[in-house]
Amino acid sequence: MKKAQEVRDLLRPHMTVFYDEAGAIGRRYRRQDEAGTPFGVTIDFDTLGEKPELKDTVTLRDRDSMKQDRVRIEELVRILLEKIR
Repeated sequence: MKKAQEVRDLLRPHMTVFYDEAGAIGRRYRRQDEAGTPFGVTIDFDTLGEKPELKDTVTLRDRDSMKQDRVRIEELVRILLEKIR
């Protein structure tokens, strides 16, 4: 998916990034949880503009709390860098 690759490329200069599109989202979360990945970023139809007010936003999931927040892509690097420092 082009948008997911754009987000990956945005994050990669700042942190280690793993791109996964295999299987259902729940399985992807479990695989990354087992690997110890602290945060997951999900691109969905809202990201692509299905709901215009959510266009160019992603779901950011915290592995430890399982909390999910909707954030703007343009704020993603700043938010993640604050969380991993």
